[in-house]
Amino acid sequence: MEDVALRAGVSRALVSLVMRGSPKVSELRRSAVLKAAEELGYSPHAMARSLASRTSTVLGVMVSDLHNAFFAEVVDGIDEVAREQGFDVIINTGGRSPARERRALESLLSFRPAGLILLSPVVPATAIGKAAEQLPVVLVARSSRVSDVDTVNDDGEVGARLAVDHLVSLGHQRIAHLDGGEGTQAGPRRRGYVAAMEAHGLVPQVVSSEYTDAAGARAIRSLITSDALPTAILSCNDFNAVGAISALEDAGLRVPHDVSVVGYDNTSLAALRHVSLTTIDQPRAEFGRLAADALLQRVREERTEPVRHLLTPSLVVRSTTAPPGGPR
Repeated sequence: MEDVALRAGVSRALVSLVMRGSPKVSELRRSAVLKAAEELGYSPHAMARSLASRTSTVLGVMVSDLHNAFFAEVVDGIDEVAREQGFDVIINTGGRSPARERRALESLLSFRPAGLILLSPVVPATAIGKAAEQLPVVLVARSSRVSDVDTVNDDGEVGARLAVDHLVSLGHQRIAHLDGGEGTQAGPRRRGYVAAMEAHGLVPQVVSSEYTDAAGARAIRSLITSDALPTAILSCNDFNAVGAISALEDAGLRVPHDVSVVGYDNTSLAALRHVSLTTIDQPRAEFGRLAADALLQRVREERTEPVRHLLTPSLVVRSTTAPPGGPR
């Protein structure tokens, strides 16, 4: 920055203002600084700048699974708010592994960000609490009782009940749930499914699965070989549902004529014409915006009380559900 200041004939402080995008600099001086920076091949180093100023304009985001479109759409909302407020976003992933997530969390902390947003993390709560002692933390798609940690979730029990009610209204009675295993928010969706089935006087059928397409396919193959195939499936998420549909079609079964399928999340994948998946909608971008707003409130020390956003999901009906035996 001193080299740029010397080349442009201005102070180092003015170079700093230009690099931060401050409106307090005249266009003439801004142009001179930017020209000098280009000639010298200079670009600001975010980490060094935060160390020098003792403030950071970087937000760290850890994504549970880069393959799942749900997280990309949440990040869109985070990025929108961050850019509006003059912050940059750095992203890494833990690959749905507690050990990998712990290392990813440590890596993000090494960048000394202003705060962290963790999307559906499976890392132990103790690691999250330790991070929250160092800087503000917001969890998306995971609950927390720690007062220093804010959360953004949907009501998974309500979402699962909406799906079951929809399938029952079509005439289905044998409805299975491919659950999310140990994944975050799998518990509320499982509870909502079981409660809805029992409310309708039906027998729940929970099938162990995970939030992946491969797990959805495996669960369907196990149902087919055990002769316990239901007439309708509620998958733990859209990704799992797509895997389930693929396995059903590989077995010569038609969706929804032979088996209806409902997903969860309403990602961009579900809306594709050749998928056209009936699903439960979570406002993904809104999750991201709320998480970023909550984090920046903490960063600016505007509040100390925890925020617990709980959004209400809704049903989106498309082409993968119909009465038993096919569309009427």
